[in-house]
Amino acid sequence: MNVRNDRRPIIAAALTAVVSCGLLTLAIARGWLGPDVGRGNTFCEAARAGLVRQPANTFSNLGFVVAGLLIAAGRGSKPIKTAMACIVVLLGPGSAAMHATQSAAGGDLDVLSMYLIAAFAFAYAVMRWRRAGWATMGVTFAAGVAGCELAGLWHEPIPVVMYAGNVAFGLLLIAAAALEVAIIRRGDTRGRPRFAYASIGAMLVAFGVWNATQTWLCDPHSLLQGHAVWHVLSAVAAYLLYRYYDSENPRPPGG
Repeated sequence: MNVRNDRRPIIAAALTAVVSCGLLTLAIARGWLGPDVGRGNTFCEAARAGLVRQPANTFSNLGFVVAGLLIAAGRGSKPIKTAMACIVVLLGPGSAAMHATQSAAGGDLDVLSMYLIAAFAFAYAVMRWRRAGWATMGVTFAAGVAGCELAGLWHEPIPVVMYAGNVAFGLLLIAAAALEVAIIRRGDTRGRPRFAYASIGAMLVAFGVWNATQTWLCDPHSLLQGHAVWHVLSAVAAYLLYRYYDSENPRPPGG
């Protein structure tokens, strides 16, 4: 099949978006995720009355849905295209579940979506660094998600990053970034490293905004929320990362 005419990635991503966002809408309306336990209180925005408790932090997650659909709709033909597009799409309703409801279940969906994308980036980097096969990526991905979930069982607060699950998430992203730089420096593929560096830069700025939101950048009653900016910049970083993945091609011998 001509990859330019392969509609499977966009169909899969669009179905993921419609089903996940539709289920979230029903869950919010019918209270399926449980009561508000203040799960999103640490992200500055004051809870409003109504179904959507933190509107800015909730609707900014549409950036992930858009980024995932853009990945799926692009011309690239990488085997990971569909999987990454769907995972990025799921970041949107996953995070929105917490900010919209502030429920315990919503918080669990939020961190799970984070673990999925971090483990994916790390596993794909490990596979390419080791020049291994898809089994290596699958095992590494599963181990990454499981490791994050285990870390999340530790509930004692941690300075700056708040809790152990965030530490595991961050370490996976740092390891993935370090491996991507090492792959670029090894030079056995041709690509557009500027997309990788731009993705890393966007994540660093996003983390800076995320951290500032905990202190001086916090205005609980504003509709312009720093945490919402974190969502948008993270979506941009995910899209740029795929652009880098898609640009990679093996370097010919002597090239």
